[in-house]
Amino acid sequence: MAQSHSFDIVSEINFQEVDNAVNQAIKEISQRYDLKDSHTEIEINKKEKFLSLNTKDDYSRKQSIDILESKFIKRGISLKALKFDEPQPAASGRLKQKILLQSGISKDNAKLITKMIKESKLKVNAQIQDEQIRVTAPKIDDLQSVIKLIKEADLDFPTQFTNYK
Repeated sequence: MAQSHSFDIVSEINFQEVDNAVNQAIKEISQRYDLKDSHTEIEINKKEKFLSLNTKDDYSRKQSIDILESKFIKRGISLKALKFDEPQPAASGRLKQKILLQSGISKDNAKLITKMIKESKLKVNAQIQDEQIRVTAPKIDDLQSVIKLIKEADLDFPTQFTNYK
């Protein structure tokens, strides 16, 4: 039996699922009667991790975002991964909006999680490793308590648990 058990807390996005959700949203937007003439475009920038929405007016923007969010939910992508910038005016009286995709745990958020784990008084060790947090403990029950603690916390970013050993 292993001396110490561990798992990683990560915040990742499956970009293939994001691509599928965006394609489904574009298809639905083009077929909806009230959005047909809006010529809405949604583009993905995987390298810089953001979506770009370009549409006719505020009504079309809100409806497009609603459709996009429903497709994300159906694909199992957390809506906490989306951070919306303010809509900006574009050429020809159109609106554009940038939607950031949060991937990876920032240093501030990692410190918040490790502080939360330490304040729980569980006998575990949490280490920040790049954009993830490794949690180790001699007892599996303590690790499960940490998972429960993180799931119940109202964090503003999605979390997943990997490498459970």
